[in-house]
This record gives sequence, structure tokens and C-alpha cells, in this order.
Amino acid sequence: MAIADGDGAPTQFKGKYAAMMVCWLLGIGCLFSWNSMVTIEDYYGYLFPRYHPSRVLSLVYQPFAVGTLAILAYNEAKLNTRRRNLTGYILFFISSILVLVLDLATSGKGGIGTFIGICAVSGAFGIADAHVQGGMVGDLSFMHPELIQSFLAGLAASGILTSTLRLITKAAFENSQNGFRKGAILFFAISAFFELLCVLLYAFVFPKLPIVRYYRSKAASEGSKTVSADLVAGGIQTHSKQEAEEDPKHMERLSTKELFFENMDYALDLFLIYVLTLSFFPGFLSEDTGSHGLRGWYVPVLIAMYNVWDLIGRYLPLLKFLKIESRKGLMVAILSRFLLIPAFYFTAKYGDQGWMIMLTSFLGLTNGFLTVCVLTSAPKGYKGPEQNALGNLLVLFLLGGIFAGVTLDWLWLIGKRCKKLVAEIKHRSTRAGQINFMAHYHLFT
Repeated sequence: MAIADGDGAPTQFKGKYAAMMVCWLLGIGCLFSWNSMVTIEDYYGYLFPRYHPSRVLSLVYQPFAVGTLAILAYNEAKLNTRRRNLTGYILFFISSILVLVLDLATSGKGGIGTFIGICAVSGAFGIADAHVQGGMVGDLSFMHPELIQSFLAGLAASGILTSTLRLITKAAFENSQNGFRKGAILFFAISAFFELLCVLLYAFVFPKLPIVRYYRSKAASEGSKTVSADLVAGGIQTHSKQEAEEDPKHMERLSTKELFFENMDYALDLFLIYVLTLSFFPGFLSEDTGSHGLRGWYVPVLIAMYNVWDLIGRYLPLLKFLKIESRKGLMVAILSRFLLIPAFYFTAKYGDQGWMIMLTSFLGLTNGFLTVCVLTSAPKGYKGPEQNALGNLLVLFLLGGIFAGVTLDWLWLIGKRCKKLVAEIKHRSTRAGQINFMAHYHLFT
């Protein structure tokens, strides 16, 4: 199926680069608010030193993201994709405004009440992420592979953008009064503006691009009901009901359960990629890497290096000779990453900051590269509605991996506390033994 253009040009490629740019910006918007919260965790660490915000905020975010996406993925065939994605971007915008309001209302003071408010906003970001990330990946799964690659690159670019802004604001406000707070306020003001931009781009620009209209029309002809509102927004009327009556078999699709069993290895791939990544980032990198020469700059530099190499990794699959498409090859590469666990442990214990920066960069590079390889390879060979369902399913396992990784990240903290507790018990036992010995010594002398 094709859409007739005035000049007769093939619409499956018309407007491709404009669509790639819009997808890239929408990808940035999908994680910009959350990455802003992650990147200013040195501010939250200063504001809430007793509550481990780098870990708690991630742990609050993920159950809302996973739970919401599980419901949405189960009902994806009945959902209005346009309404779903717009709901997510609008919620990102409102939540970013709420962070600003909360900070201004409390005059930048800490306390349990403020921390609970920040946690509530983190949960709202999780709900918004479930709407947008699952909806966009599902939508782009039946389009040109370079569109989903651009969206995934945008997710990583949001991290670089927020890290760059954090370094600039840290340098600009480092010696000023309330420098931490000024940087945080600037962050979420920019975040709110960007989320509003994404709402406008998705609502008025994206559905009218010729390449997007072509692939959505094609998906509708294959039985997809999720794209109807977007097609209307793009100026196209669907006739899927009439086509279904003419050729009922053409509208048949695999169920979500069948898609899961056919792509179980891809789902496990994404789960394992993000279990490992989130076991280190951002909690371990923020709290458990020791003291080094970079001092207060050390954590922002580590987060920035992760984000830079994550973005680079998401562009590497564009080089065909580097892209891994073999299912066995992907699994081997993903399992090999688990060697980073002892590498990080011994580097944190014995290594210097150079080795830690190198390991963090490699973590980001492999995370981005393998994510794109999996999400661009899995949908091949399916019809539009099946690709949409599979995209939602894979993002569910991706977020499940993030949730598991964030939970496992606490093991570093628990292990550290246990080690301190054992050392303290040994010290007290030794001290008690010395006191008893001296008491007996004085008794007999």
C-alpha cells in the first residue's frame, strides 16, 4: 500500500530525514525529565543525605513504569496510540513543572515531606515513561529501522544533554550561594520547556510526515486499529473494516503470547542488558566509587562518560559490518558483559579514577549498541500490528530489567554496610578483650 503524492515520489522514503530528526527529539523528551532528576542527584544527595536519593528515586520510578507498561502492553491492540503518547508527554511536562513548584514552595529545604513529594514526581515520571517509551517503540517498530534507531539514540542523547547542562551549571554556580539549587531549578525549567516542545511535535508535526503516513497506512491495511487517530491527524481516512470484510485472513495476527514465545530470547536479551547496567548506574557510580582527585566533579564526569558512550553505541549498528543480528551472537555478547561485575568491584576497591572512567564508558557503549541491535532485529518478518505488539512487549522486559537492576543495586550498599558492621563488631570485641585483660592485670598486681 502507498500514499499518492502530488509529484509521484515514493512516500516510503519521502521526509525520512525530517522524521529521523523528530524521532530523535521525541526520544530526548522521553527521558529528559528523568535524566534531569538523575543528573542532579548530587544536589539531592546534599539535600537528603540520609535517604540515599540516587537509589530510592530509581526504586520508586521503576514499579510505576513496569506496572503501567504491563497493563498497556496487555491491552495494546485496543489502545489509541496518539492519545497514549500525548498523555505521556503531557504528564512529563506537568511533572517537571511540579518539581519546580515543590522546590520554590519549600525554598530548597530538605526534610521527609519534601523527599516524599520528589518521590511522588519520580513515580509520575515512571507512568509517563511507560506511556511514551512503549507507545513510541511499538509505533516505530513497523516503520523504517532508522526511525526507531533515531528514537533510541535520542534516549541516550537526553543523558548527554542533561550531563552537559549539569557540568555547565556546576561550573557556573559552584562558588555562588545556593549554587546547587540554582542549577536544579534551571534544569527543570529547561526540562519543562522541552517536554512542551515534544507535545507540539508529536501532535502537529510527526503524523503529517509522508514516511510516517505511509507506514501507518500500511499498518492499518494489515489490521492495526491503534493508528487510526494518528492517520486522521495526518489527513488520511482508514478503510480497515472494508478490507477486513474482503480478506479476513489478511487481518489475522499472532497473539501477544505467541509473539512472546517466538521472541523469548530477545526479551531475555533486553532484560539482561538492563539488569547489569542499572546494577551500576546511577547508584553505584554515585555512592560507591570512593574518593578521587576529581572530588565533587567525579560523579558528574562518570555519568557524563556513560551517557556519551551510550549514545555512540546506539549509532554503531548503522555500520552494517558491526551490527550483530545473529540471535546466538547477541546472547553471547550480552552474557559476556557480566564480567563487568568483578571488574567494577575490584576497580572500586583498588583502582584509580582512570580505570573507573574507562569501565563506565564501556558499560555505556555496550548498553547502547546491544539495545539497538535487539530492537531493530526483533520486529523483522512480522506484520504491522504484530510489530507494534512485539515492540511493547520488548520494552516491558527492558523496563523489567531496569527495575531488577535498580533493586540489585542495593546489594552494593547492603554489602558495604555489612562490612562496616563486621569491622565495628571486631573492633569492639578487640577493645573489650583489651579492657578485660587490663582489669585482670591490675587485679593481680
